[in-house]
Amino acid sequence: MFRRFWARHPVVGDAVIALLCLFLTLTPASSVRTGIPDPAGIVLSIIALAGVLAACVALFWRRRHPLVPFVLSFALQALFVVGILPGGTPLILVTAYALAVYGSSRAAWIGFGVALGALVVWGGAFVLGGGLGFADAANAVIGAVIFGLIGTLIGVNVGGRKRYLDAIIDRSRQLLVERDQQAQLAAAAERARIAREMHDIVSHSLTVIVALSEGAAATADREQARVASTATAQTARTALTEMRAMLGVLRDDTSPLPLAPLTAPSPEETVAAAQRAGYPISLTASGTPVTLSAPIDHALSRIVQEGVTNAMRHAPSATAITVRVEHRADAVSVEIVNDGVTEPGDSPGFGLRGLDERVAHVRGTIAHGPVDGGRWMLRAELPLTQEDA
Repeated sequence: MFRRFWARHPVVGDAVIALLCLFLTLTPASSVRTGIPDPAGIVLSIIALAGVLAACVALFWRRRHPLVPFVLSFALQALFVVGILPGGTPLILVTAYALAVYGSSRAAWIGFGVALGALVVWGGAFVLGGGLGFADAANAVIGAVIFGLIGTLIGVNVGGRKRYLDAIIDRSRQLLVERDQQAQLAAAAERARIAREMHDIVSHSLTVIVALSEGAAATADREQARVASTATAQTARTALTEMRAMLGVLRDDTSPLPLAPLTAPSPEETVAAAQRAGYPISLTASGTPVTLSAPIDHALSRIVQEGVTNAMRHAPSATAITVRVEHRADAVSVEIVNDGVTEPGDSPGFGLRGLDERVAHVRGTIAHGPVDGGRWMLRAELPLTQEDA
């Protein structure tokens, strides 16, 4: 209870300590002039009283400037040596403790050693000059050693523990800040991942649905219209299933979120859906296929899906859409080219931006833009890992 009270009211604690030191030091300071003839004795007594008051007042600033009261306490002790007062002032104990706690252990030991050495030199000078007996000087120095050593030892112990706790608290605060930053980064990454998945599902499915619906409305053949309508319904059901699965993951608070995205349609499935919609698209694979890791396989499927979707949306007059997948020993590359683009398009949209992020995630490269002959090309190269090889 007392500890909490002093922690909440530091000024009260400072006042109590200052008054206690003043009471214990003022009485011996008033007798400094004993044995010293006037007027030197009166001057020395006035200086001693003023020094005691200054040192006690300086205790109020010992937390911010612990060296100031420490120096004043040893200066007062040097005055006591001249006044032939045995023992040491308790101010040394308090100021040595404050220097160790509010300064540092290194500063406390260095300050104590320097101040004690200066005090020894001061007393020795008076002893050699004949103005002070050896026993009197030794008593004053020994008193300063006892008070200073006790205050420094206790202060080093308390100050070390205080600095250790402060370091732990500061590290805990840093960890909290880092945790919040990591949570924000993770949330941003998850939002980007969900946005990519939603775009790929909705964009591709709606593009195929629009194409099939327009084809069903444009044909006069009832059988072809029925086939197109059936394919439209199947594509819509597939999109709804994928959307329901994704929204179910986001809404389910009872199970942990999966770390992997939803399974993307294979390049063969994407090309088959575009062919059912009536687009002139073909798929060519070369090389020796290997079992790809989940990130590489997912990125490859989404690249084909986005490239085909863009060709269906932005190049409706294309006479040929080619998808080429090449498997090599160190990488797998995919190229989607259509001949329905005659002018450069606008700035990349969300789909191409998402592809850039996907490819960067697997440390691949991607390029897209118009090429010679009024064609548009999307090419990506995904390096294989040791696991893929």
